[in-house]
Amino acid sequence: MSTYSCIDINDALPLLENNAIVVDIRDAVSFQTSHMNAAINLNNDNVQAFIEESNKSQAVIVCCYHGNSSKGAAEFLASQGFEEVYSLNGGFSQWSAMFPEQCEQG
Repeated sequence: MSTYSCIDINDALPLLENNAIVVDIRDAVSFQTSHMNAAINLNNDNVQAFIEESNKSQAVIVCCYHGNSSKGAAEFLASQGFEEVYSLNGGFSQWSAMFPEQCEQG
């Protein structure tokens, strides 16, 4: 069974350059207001389709508000067969403070 790892924002940058998938589990309104470039808003309504349609060997970075809720989601995705799953330490709040230019505004 796969597991996930916590990853610091600076360590996530090389993964993003290598086409890691970013899933943002924040609520839809927060996601629409702003999110990491190319992030997918993952929720209970679309998670099954994501699991079925995604390349499970591609790295996945899970983002939430502050890096806490993403741990449970990362653990879940790892249990679904994703081989390389990360929970983003500091979450979107830290990411947007460090890299505002790498955020899409709604």
